[in-house]
Amino acid sequence: MIRLQRVGRRHDPSYRVVVTEKASGPRAGKSVENLGHYDARLEKGKDFIVKTERVKYWLSVGAQPSGTVHNLLVREGIISGKKRDVRPSKTIKKTETAQTVQAEQTPQTITETVQTTNEEVKIEDKVEEAAQEASV
Repeated sequence: MIRLQRVGRRHDPSYRVVVTEKASGPRAGKSVENLGHYDARLEKGKDFIVKTERVKYWLSVGAQPSGTVHNLLVREGIISGKKRDVRPSKTIKKTETAQTVQAEQTPQTITETVQTTNEEVKIEDKVEEAAQEASV
């Protein structure tokens, strides 16, 4: 996988463009090859420097670029295609609302079962009292 590895200090983001195994994280430091760098604070045109031939080689071998690297490669004209939407998806919010709805329904369900149980106990008590009165 071709991805960015942050090497900048605090409040000064700069990244290496590296080829890594997909299973290893970008912070692990284990990269197969360093392809270039990206400095997010510089103006466009000077911010992304990469070895074009090596990027094309890794893509031909089957390496997949991350979303941001893909967009940078499209912007520089190294690969063709549309840019990807790399913003976080909204499905996270949907799952949170689903959990909230379930959490709201749970107390009502517990209350209903308690009420049902109390009614059953009252009915059983009345049956026992009626049986005792009949036997006396």
